[in-house]
Amino acid sequence: MIKEINVLHFLEKRGFFYQIYNKLNLYEYIKNKNIFLYCGFDPTASSLHVGHLLPILCLKHFQNFGHTPIVLVGGATSLVGDPSFRIHERPQNSLDILQHNQICLEKQLSFFFNDSSNIINKAIIVNNYSWFKDVSILYFLKKVGIHFSINKMIHKESVKKRLIEQKNGMSFTEFSYSLLQAYDFLVLYKKYGVKLQIGGSDQGGNILSGIRLIRKLYKEEVFGITNPLLVMPNGEKFGKTGNNTIWLDSTRTSPYKFYQFWVNISDSDVNNFIQLFTSINIQLINFKFNSVNITDNYINKKVFLAEFVTKFVHGQKALNSVKRIVYFLFGRGSIQDIKEEDFTQLIQDGIPSAICSEYIDLSNALVKTGLSSSLRQARNMIISGAIRINSRVQTKKEYFFNKSDLLYNKYTLLCRGKKNYVLIFWKI
Repeated sequence: MIKEINVLHFLEKRGFFYQIYNKLNLYEYIKNKNIFLYCGFDPTASSLHVGHLLPILCLKHFQNFGHTPIVLVGGATSLVGDPSFRIHERPQNSLDILQHNQICLEKQLSFFFNDSSNIINKAIIVNNYSWFKDVSILYFLKKVGIHFSINKMIHKESVKKRLIEQKNGMSFTEFSYSLLQAYDFLVLYKKYGVKLQIGGSDQGGNILSGIRLIRKLYKEEVFGITNPLLVMPNGEKFGKTGNNTIWLDSTRTSPYKFYQFWVNISDSDVNNFIQLFTSINIQLINFKFNSVNITDNYINKKVFLAEFVTKFVHGQKALNSVKRIVYFLFGRGSIQDIKEEDFTQLIQDGIPSAICSEYIDLSNALVKTGLSSSLRQARNMIISGAIRINSRVQTKKEYFFNKSDLLYNKYTLLCRGKKNYVLIFWKI
């Protein structure tokens, strides 16, 4: 547990804050005491993605400094859907899907915060459905709704953007989301004495609603922190690669692909990301990687970042698997080092793959896997020694696969040249 400096100074220095509500009073309040704080995550999917890492890490740092994080899974609010800065209303999931997602998120979040029996200030995981299920609409309107002005709500930035700039409508259900989140803050304040809510920069209006509700009902000052919204160099939301989301669940994004996401970030982002996503000071990193070759420095920093975040999200065992794959694919390891679990990652989303239900000749396999555009080209590549089967060069153009080519009785790794790999998955 870290003691030497105030957690707020630590986080501010690393760039975690977009905005702090009641900043000076929060710094004074937290100076000599540990607090309860919370952040909410709606189970709109069965996994969180890398865009959620910043608030997770922010909570984790508070925990490391001795404070107690409360992680809220929005079983109730996910039924409504947060409209903040969305162009269209979020599609509604069925109750069965939402319940499944809640279980998945609770398990995932518990791994980040309660991964050691030595943690004294373990995170408290709550689900807001547990209190909303018994709240009547009349009670809610009288207790909460009366304290909110439609005039002020309609001028919230996210609401104005949706109604005026984008000229899209908004249902009353979505419009009321801010009140539900405010009520969450109120419930956690009353039950646990929560004084601080954390969220992304798009949550500022919702956090303020909770701060104002508690002030009106209890004349107490509470606080809010928003984290910066990160975007990719191409302007896409952080964690999105085309139509692909980088999930934190290894069954949706393999640890290998997750690792590659971090290795492939832009050079301009690497120093900032080391500050945000690791606990190591960037000055120490610059001292460690101080080669005269600037390109090597960037590569080494990205590898360090990728290894750190992959271990945090997936654990040491998964990182070891990723490193075995990387060492082999990039020419520093042996295929004998690759374990069956590593091939599982590769076939999931690591490298191109093809399924074969019967043994075929090598030329046809090269065409089937896309390593060659024609049988004639395939034969020429084989004769020239450009094709390897499980790291062994094969120059027989009539070569036919057999059981001895199967690793773990199901996989064969083809390579054209030095780095063009394809994995054959034999279903025989």
